[in-house]
Amino acid sequence: MRELEEAKLIKRKVYAEVHPRVEYSLTPLGQSLDSVLQSLELWGKSYKAL
Repeated sequence: MRELEEAKLIKRKVYAEVHPRVEYSLTPLGQSLDSVLQSLELWGKSYKAL
């Protein structure tokens, strides 16, 4: 996760609570990979049966 954060693909938000909580979200740069990841998913599904 740290590498993704350093690459500016995700954003990490820490909540100061009694039970510490961390939330991750995609940055605009991370969101720009959506079509690439969808293509990779389709490729994987098409070769899964082999």
